[in-house]
Amino acid sequence: MLPFELDELSAAEDLELEAVAATLLAADPDGSRMAHVFRSTFDQLYDGQRTGRYRWDQLFKTEKTHYGTLIEINLQREFGFDDGQILDYTIAGYEVDSKYSATAQWMLPPESINHLILGSVASDEKSAWSIGLVRATPENRNVGMNRDQKGSLNALGKSRIKWLFRDAPMQPNILLQLPAAHVARIFAPRSGQARVNELFRVATNMRISRNIIATVAQQDDFMKRVRENGGARSVLRSEGYLILGGDYSAQTAIARSLGCTVPEPGELVSIRVGPVDFAMANSVNLEGRYWHRIEDDHTTTTPAPKVLAQ
Repeated sequence: MLPFELDELSAAEDLELEAVAATLLAADPDGSRMAHVFRSTFDQLYDGQRTGRYRWDQLFKTEKTHYGTLIEINLQREFGFDDGQILDYTIAGYEVDSKYSATAQWMLPPESINHLILGSVASDEKSAWSIGLVRATPENRNVGMNRDQKGSLNALGKSRIKWLFRDAPMQPNILLQLPAAHVARIFAPRSGQARVNELFRVATNMRISRNIIATVAQQDDFMKRVRENGGARSVLRSEGYLILGGDYSAQTAIARSLGCTVPEPGELVSIRVGPVDFAMANSVNLEGRYWHRIEDDHTTTTPAPKVLAQ
């Protein structure tokens, strides 16, 4: 059913929306590329490696406003959209305006009237994002009373959004998922290495991204703080911790055997293990003996085995 009056012009307009939607979905069928754009744009604004920031409310008002501009730029970089003659992009041969709002209250300038809007919403706290298409027809928009005559979608316009992805997941920001006391414990040490060590002690069985490590370490060589030879892997092994990387098939296999969260490429998962005498659920054979997951409140005096980077 067409969302406009069934005349020749409106039917053609609806076909334009469908063509743009089909082009976007063909380029990103599961939304993983867009999810990466939203995640990386949050991280770009936080600039955690230099600032230690990781929350939306730590940003200045001007930075929050800039998120929409960065989404527009980063989507174009990711998908190679051509510039529009009037609006932001040309997709499938049609003019498309990019709009972002944390509340889906996209502000529509007069030049967007009767054109397509690619509108997006994202929440770092919920690890979720949405993106959809709608046409900014006069009947779909409120008329703004401000000088630039910007308006927003009215109830009818919102009901006509064609959502390409709705509340889709993105890589989580674990510093928003941990209790505040745990985050304070992570950031308490003055040393970047000590903070990274505490991160892997506290954030067990969670997907830890490189950006989180950079935010905690606040050093140029932040991944060095994870590796062997003095990094968290060697320091925490004596406490029974394994740090497993998503870039290595052998380590993701260990995570699956232990029944813990499996890291994706570019991620790490910290898990505590202890020795057992025989194979059981959530156990794995390493260095000639069986190991199983233990809870954080358990103690172990047995160092964890060394895992190979392969």
